Parts: sequence; C-alpha cells; structure tokens
Amino acid sequence: MSELIVDKIQAYLQELLPTIGLSLFDVQFRREGHGWVLRVFVDAEAGVTLDHCSEVSRELGQYLDIEDIIDHAYNLEVSSPGLERPLRSVEEFERFCGKKAKIRFHEAIDGGKVFEGDIERVDGEKVFLKLIDGSSVQFTYEMLNKARLAI
Repeated sequence: MSELIVDKIQAYLQELLPTIGLSLFDVQFRREGHGWVLRVFVDAEAGVTLDHCSEVSRELGQYLDIEDIIDHAYNLEVSSPGLERPLRSVEEFERFCGKKAKIRFHEAIDGGKVFEGDIERVDGEKVFLKLIDGSSVQFTYEMLNKARLAI
C-alpha cells in the first residue's frame, strides 16, 4: 500500500517541482516510533532554501488533502538531501567534481574498501578520486557499495 502512495506522490512531484526550479531526490513513507512519516527530499543546482521547502510542503499538503490518498495520520517533512548527501549516479559525481566524498566499495581496491578524498574528475563511466595522500583511486559506479559527500 505504501508503495502505491509513494508512486502517486512521486508522479505529482515530478510535475510540480520543475515549475519551481527543483528536482525530486527521494520520497520515503514509513512507520516510525511516533507514527507514519512522509519524507520528501528536493534538490536544486543552486541549493535548496527554507522557502523552497515551505512551498513544496504547502503544495503537496494541499494535493494530499484533495486526493485523500493517505487514510491515516502522518507527518510530512520536506528537506534537501543535506551536506553529506548520497551520490547515486555517475552524473552526480560529475556534478560534484572538486567536492570531498567518502566512498565504500563492495570489494577491496588497493587493499581498502573505504576511501575519502576529492572527486577529481569523471571520464565516461570512470570516476577518479584524489586521496589525502596525493594518490588517486579510479572506479566505476557499479563497484560502489555506498557513496556520499563528506564535510
């Protein structure tokens, strides 16, 4: 049931967000200790402001009230992916070239599974990470277990 709700919300947001200069990063709808929570993460090249979050919350809240697709109490939270956001595609690595990232691999590379450094460049499917010691690690997105920006 919650997958159907998430699908409907994603479809609505895919139409709404571009009109206000935003894109959809993620939608989560789950039961937590204090009840159901609907979390919407929005993104923008120039960053997400509090005004953006307020506008999305207001518009989505009205849509949910009219469509009545959630038949029980829930809390709505709208935010950005954050400073330590996950990197979920080669395109995101390209977007954040020059930024620091923490990478965890499925298999060890050069004797390690976890590396932190600056995203140096992206060349086709290959990503190059410059480590603190000056060396580089190159990898493809498929080799990753987890990747995120680091502060």
